[in-house]
Amino acid sequence: MFTSNPFAELSASIAPSVMQSYIVVMILLVALGTIYDVLHKKSARYFRANMQKSRAEGTKVGGGEMLSIAIRTAVVDVAASGEFCNPRRRIAHLLTMYGFIAFALTTAIMVFRYPTPDVATPAILVQLWWLGAAMVCIGGYWFWFFIRADVAAEGSSPFRVMRADLFILSLLASATLALVWAYLQATGNAWATSAFWLHVLATTLLFGSVPWSKFAHMFFKPAAAFEKRISAANGTRSNLPAPANQPEKFGSVDHRPRNY
Repeated sequence: MFTSNPFAELSASIAPSVMQSYIVVMILLVALGTIYDVLHKKSARYFRANMQKSRAEGTKVGGGEMLSIAIRTAVVDVAASGEFCNPRRRIAHLLTMYGFIAFALTTAIMVFRYPTPDVATPAILVQLWWLGAAMVCIGGYWFWFFIRADVAAEGSSPFRVMRADLFILSLLASATLALVWAYLQATGNAWATSAFWLHVLATTLLFGSVPWSKFAHMFFKPAAAFEKRISAANGTRSNLPAPANQPEKFGSVDHRPRNY
C-alpha cells in the first residue's frame, strides 16, 4: 500500500489526461484567485506604497543588507515560521505547511510522470505522498482541536465553524479523504470510488475558494515579513510589530496600553 501509486491504479477507470487536466485547472484557480484577492484587497498597492514611504523617509538600506534581510526572511519567517512565538502553534503550522508541500508536489509528479502502472513509480515518492498527507492531518487536527485561540483560550466548541475556517477545513478534508481513498483502493474496498470523488470535491473547494479563504495568505505573509524587516532596518517601522526573532523590548518609556 505504501509503495503503490494510487493514481496509477486509478488510470484503469479515469484517463491520465483527465487527471492531469484537473491539476492544471486547480493551479489556474489558485493563480486567478490570488490575483483577484490582491486586486480586491489592494494588498500589492499597500506593500508598494509602504515600501516607497520607507525609502523616502528612512535611512538608505544597501544592497548587501537588503540581500541579508531577504535571506533572513526566507529562513526565519518562511521556512521556520518565525512569526509564531507559541512553540506548539509553530510546530503544528510547520507540520501542516511542509506536509501540504510534500502532498501537493508528489501528487503532481505521480499524475504527470507516472500516470499508469506501465511506468514504475519510485517507492519513496509514494511514501512521501502518504507522509505529506499524514503531516497535514496531524498538524491540522492538532491545531483545530487543541490550539485555536477560541478553543484553547476561550473555551468555545471545536466544532464551531466560521467562514475564516474554510481553508483549514477544506485542506484537512482533502488530505484525510486522500488517505482514506488510497487505503480503500489498496484493500479493494467498494467504497474507494466514493471516497475518491469526495476527495476531489474537497480539493476543488480548497483551490477554488482562494478569494474567500486564507489560502492566499501564504503568498502575502512573506511580503509582509520582508516589509517589516526593511522598515526596522531603515527606522520607519511605524508601530508595526517587531519580527518574531527580535521581540519588542520596553525601554525607559512604558509603551504598554493602559488597563493591561
